[in-house]
Amino acid sequence: MRPWLLLQFQQQQLWAELGSDVELNSGVDYESTLTFPETIFSFDSIKKFTQSQAVFLEDTLAMLLFWLGFCLLLRLFPLGTDGRSPWFKIRWWFSRLDISFATRHWLDDQQVVKKRKTELGGTFSIASWMLFIGLFAALLYQIISKRSVEVHNVRATNAPDLAAFLNDLEFNITTISSMSCAQLRGLGSLVTGNPGFVDYRVAPLSNFANYSCLNTTKGPTITLKCNNCQLTRDILHVSWQFIDLPNNPAAAIGFQFNLTAKSHADKKHLNFVSGTLKNASNFEDKPVTFRGAFPNILKFNLFPRIFHNLRDLKLIQPLFHEFLPGSSFSEINQLQTSLGNSKDGLINTTLYVNFLSSYTVEIDNQNILGPGE
Repeated sequence: MRPWLLLQFQQQQLWAELGSDVELNSGVDYESTLTFPETIFSFDSIKKFTQSQAVFLEDTLAMLLFWLGFCLLLRLFPLGTDGRSPWFKIRWWFSRLDISFATRHWLDDQQVVKKRKTELGGTFSIASWMLFIGLFAALLYQIISKRSVEVHNVRATNAPDLAAFLNDLEFNITTISSMSCAQLRGLGSLVTGNPGFVDYRVAPLSNFANYSCLNTTKGPTITLKCNNCQLTRDILHVSWQFIDLPNNPAAAIGFQFNLTAKSHADKKHLNFVSGTLKNASNFEDKPVTFRGAFPNILKFNLFPRIFHNLRDLKLIQPLFHEFLPGSSFSEINQLQTSLGNSKDGLINTTLYVNFLSSYTVEIDNQNILGPGE
């Protein structure tokens, strides 16, 4: 099989496994739920039952089933002929409990029970009240437990504040393709600042993070790990490229990323952002192949957050900013021509990180329904 036909077949298989053009997941992953501010009666918040609410509803269901089963069991006992048996008296009182259906029987309280509708009415009246009280108790607990909301404040940051943010950062960038780590070149330098400015520096990447390449089923994954990382520069970027090898051209259909930040002292909580990029254009769902000298730039923003409601936990929040696609081809004849051109025999990728260090987001709980915790 010709190389470009084999490449096209592999790219189509990978494309079929992916979802939409841009898929993003971002937020905070906690062992205990932490959500952004929402109204007390939010439908989404009511759907998420807590353990205490589940106990209310389970007890209500148990009492309801017990009551209906007890009433059904009574109907199996004989009433007797004189109306003085205990089963008759219990069922008679059941009919007196009908406060929702046949209520006129209170006017004729001395008459013998003749219609079963009143007896069933008493059964279902009590069942309705049980259900109402159980649901009302669960809703009341929801209101009490949501008397505080998360409040986000922004304040200016100084150098000592930033020095306290010691996080374990991990960047995973997967080039979705049939390539391997054997085609990787140029990874090893870290650039800080912007070219032409006084803060522009080039340093070995190993001074900032441990880096590696791992072959996965979706393609080679570049991993950068910075333990106990202290960010002192606002702009960082790392570049690498994949080159052509015999019978294995440099080409990809997209990129997958996963960025996480954990407090070095507290491993229970992490901030993260993850997603998939597979199309050079968001306006048409058309497969493209990334290949050529122009770099594909993945831009991310980092900003500091302090969770006062979690014992002053300090975490860096990564956010996906934008994707600037590089050289790409959408037509088969263009791709075939590119595969025969040695100048196009590479994929350039740049990870661009902007640390928004001027401000810190402070998160705390604020009571809205009176005194509380």
